[in-house]
Amino acid sequence: MILRRSTAMLHSFSLSTTTPKLLSHFTPSFFLCTSALSPRIRIWLNQSYSRRTRAFSSAVVTASSPKNTGTDTFFAEDTVSWQSLGLSDRISQALSNAGFDRPSLVQAACMPSILSGKDVVIAAETGSGKTYGYLVPLIDKLYGARHDADNDLEKATVSSRTFSIVLCPNVLLCEQVVRMANDLSGNDGRPLLRVAAVCGRQGWPVNEPDVIVSTPVALLNSIDPKKHHRSDFIRAVKYVVFDEADMLLSGGFENHVIRLIHMLRFDEKLLSRVNKAGSENPVEPSSDSVSHFDFEGEEDMQNESISEAEEMSEGDVDAEDLMEETQTSPVKRKDWRRVRKNYERSKQYIFVAATLPVNGKKTAGAVLKKMFPDANWVSGSYLHQPNPRLKEKWIEVTTDNQVDALIEAVKQFGSKASDHGAGVSRTMVFGNTVEAVEAVANILQRAGIECYRYHTGLSLAERAESLDDFRAKGGIFVCTDAAARGVDIPNVSHVIQANFATSAVDFLHRVGRTARAGQFGVVTSLYNESNRDLVNAIRAAGKLGQPVEAAFSRKRSFRNKLKKRGSNEAGQISTAEFMV
Repeated sequence: MILRRSTAMLHSFSLSTTTPKLLSHFTPSFFLCTSALSPRIRIWLNQSYSRRTRAFSSAVVTASSPKNTGTDTFFAEDTVSWQSLGLSDRISQALSNAGFDRPSLVQAACMPSILSGKDVVIAAETGSGKTYGYLVPLIDKLYGARHDADNDLEKATVSSRTFSIVLCPNVLLCEQVVRMANDLSGNDGRPLLRVAAVCGRQGWPVNEPDVIVSTPVALLNSIDPKKHHRSDFIRAVKYVVFDEADMLLSGGFENHVIRLIHMLRFDEKLLSRVNKAGSENPVEPSSDSVSHFDFEGEEDMQNESISEAEEMSEGDVDAEDLMEETQTSPVKRKDWRRVRKNYERSKQYIFVAATLPVNGKKTAGAVLKKMFPDANWVSGSYLHQPNPRLKEKWIEVTTDNQVDALIEAVKQFGSKASDHGAGVSRTMVFGNTVEAVEAVANILQRAGIECYRYHTGLSLAERAESLDDFRAKGGIFVCTDAAARGVDIPNVSHVIQANFATSAVDFLHRVGRTARAGQFGVVTSLYNESNRDLVNAIRAAGKLGQPVEAAFSRKRSFRNKLKKRGSNEAGQISTAEFMV
């Protein structure tokens, strides 16, 4: 898919001359921004490049490290422990049991913000530890709340039950998040919390979980049929995570995600109204009280598209469009109109992405700034650029030598893997389409190279089997970009682009499959004349140490260049070259 929007720089926010006490023991280059800053914030990318960006009243934390290679570009300093971030001894021990002795830079930056209860946006490079960055503090908070409730029978009521939902764009990513959460276990070997996936063939769990991981459509289908069931569910949700947020806030996901956000916010405002009405004799309302209100008008707001939502902040929603006045509440409409802007928050929202453009009104980052202006932003040191542990090889090919170059790249690196003591060798080969992946796999097999296939033309069961075999046995994994986002495959030492990516975003997600979690990796990119402009732009940005999107002009983006050159035709030629 061609890059649909110009992306903005979100790399190193230099926002303060003093380091906050909370972050002072991470690394000297952590900074925190508060609303006391000047109305405009300047972003520096090296000393030779700068650009102004509109200020937002949120805190920004940058996870950075010395500009050298090695594990210090991934891990926080030795003095940073799980307990120093505010985590309990129980979860710290669970992390140690799972083999995680110290946090990454991104984890050290985002966990304190999540534990504080603030809304958080985590925009950091692939392989930086984002999944555990949000899972660990949420599990810690949920476990603590459940443990307290179990010890206090008066609190152990249905209405006091709280849990988290994690939204992912596909079933395999949902199942991966569940596996990672279940890896955090106590000394008895049992997972700390009950985590369940609601997607694919997996329906609503019989035993109420603490964390539900789902796709947006599956979640809506599960809670929509019965309004009473929906109100119970929405009221109990206290923590909401949007994994791969840039994808969830675009394309076919956007309307479903915005609808869910509106449903959750509506409940927050409703709860705030009930609490205000009973402020003289405050009582925690049950979900039954919610059912007294009319939800008919809510549907109109939930069905708004993201293009409409981005034009409004949370204070622009008029409660008169959401409900009718009832005799159950003494609050007048004019009072509720004031509450809509300053209502009591009762849920926490966390957005996670490896690519999060902020330039332009319709980009995911810009929408988040508008809808969640007070969120804390955590930015990775190498957001929107390959990390320094990655070695890149660029090979321009033609129709005559493309197949030979591909086979040579696969064989050459395979012979070097054992020389470096890498153990099981894992190589991922990317094609742009299902047809290209099939063609590449056939070429490799004719050359005597066995490989796995992974694309949307295969069933979920077939894809899962290929992924499990590749994780366990290693080898060659030929895939489309369906395997480029979120799917964590440990120790991938080599990524080959048989077809070069059609956008900078796809390029970043592909190269992010290797050199993860402090490891090193190699990327071999095969490209032809139709890809040359994009390749030159990416390489130029890399030489300057800038994020890749800094190489594109807002007025004349690469997307427009592709349109002029005939991107569809170029894509068909690229695929046809592998159909021999």
